[in-house]
Amino acid sequence: MEISAAGRLEVRITTADVGKRVSVRCLTEAGTAGGKFTDTVGVLTSWDAGVLVITRKSGESVRVDATSLVAGKVVPAAPARRRGPAAGYQELAQIASRAWRPLESARLGEWELRAAAGFTRRANSVLPLGAPGVPLDEALDVVRRWYGERGLPAYVQTATGAEGTQELLCAELERRGWVREVSAELWIGALAPLADRAEAEGVVLAREADEAWLARYQRKGVSEVALKVLGSGASVWFASVPGEPGEAPAAIGRCVVDGRWAGFAAVEVDPAQRRRGLATVVMAALARRALEEGASAAWLQVEEQNAGARALYAGMGFAAHHAYHHYREHA
Repeated sequence: MEISAAGRLEVRITTADVGKRVSVRCLTEAGTAGGKFTDTVGVLTSWDAGVLVITRKSGESVRVDATSLVAGKVVPAAPARRRGPAAGYQELAQIASRAWRPLESARLGEWELRAAAGFTRRANSVLPLGAPGVPLDEALDVVRRWYGERGLPAYVQTATGAEGTQELLCAELERRGWVREVSAELWIGALAPLADRAEAEGVVLAREADEAWLARYQRKGVSEVALKVLGSGASVWFASVPGEPGEAPAAIGRCVVDGRWAGFAAVEVDPAQRRRGLATVVMAALARRALEEGASAAWLQVEEQNAGARALYAGMGFAAHHAYHHYREHA
């Protein structure tokens, strides 16, 4: 908190700081002995009619009455990373998008409209990596029409929690009635330590997802559209640990190598084979292949509620870089 030379807490933010990352302390129970306080850190997305809205790294919006402020200051746009590869949001968003390509896309300024017959929100949402080139309401009208013509709901993918992410856009969408349906995080880590974690004995690598691999994949009823999305990317590899004869593989995984980055996805393990380290074996085999192709850094996406996967990836040296969200207009 900001403390003056006289030892008093001070509020050093104003409405001019909207769009900046701030740290504030608020009195939550006025009139109580000693007072009770709460601290909030995030991007100041609005300050209207005496109410501040601060968007946290998770994407959660917190409303703060200006009269309750006892301290506040502008803080660095993003905390310094303590481990893992250095990376910016724009780079990671572009890498992740190239690893999961739609069947159809269109440009609206620096926004990309993506469609793939509804297979996953990532391939059927707007990726806004800058300005749309027109006022926001006009841009959203274009988005509605474009997805409506394809019989798809309109989604906008946004991100929070890192320098260059879109807290202000999140706030603008929410003010217009768009609802955040799904949130997840993009995690990054070093590739070489992952490659050294387990032997790759028994892991089969292939350039295409065969019927056996698809039998273990969690998304059932995979269509030709899904196969095209799964096969998209600069250099795609599919890994399998064979199961019992006539059964689906014990474990599978997918990796896309793109420059210095290796992106991991679709890591699935037979429920009866869990806690045997098969997910680590699959990822280590894919990491070694990615190293051979010149990659040095790794990324993956994990849902907020998937505690098991989060614990696994943290143990592999991954850490959260930013959160991302899919907004849909409320009907």
